[in-house]
Amino acid sequence: MTQALETGIIHEIIRVVLAGDTADAYGNPGVNVFATPALITLFENSCGSCLKPYLKEGQFSVGSLVNIRHLGATPLGLEVTARCEIIEIDRRKVVFRVEAHDGKETIGDGTHERFILDDLPGFLKNADNKKEIE
Repeated sequence: MTQALETGIIHEIIRVVLAGDTADAYGNPGVNVFATPALITLFENSCGSCLKPYLKEGQFSVGSLVNIRHLGATPLGLEVTARCEIIEIDRRKVVFRVEAHDGKETIGDGTHERFILDDLPGFLKNADNKKEIE
């Protein structure tokens, strides 16, 4: 049995900044700080993990909107904590407030929206059908 999904639920995950997380690794040579795409991924992972205990068997979630600010540079080796809080639920749409901190300062904030879906094979089939459309 899954728990009831409601606003106010909070979840955090922590990640150490590694070389593959840097702007340099994402194509900005020499900029060895936590990259914005890595921050977005961390926010998506935090929100997705937050939802997992509340999903029924066969359900999954996908990100549909990311609106964040990347406020501070974080060097290699520091831990980044991503925190999310559910602020809105509208049927299958779940909206999160997100914030990230590197132990020194807030490095990012914003919102992230995810949709809860039931049919993974159908979802993937629809995506695969794009290959056949000319």
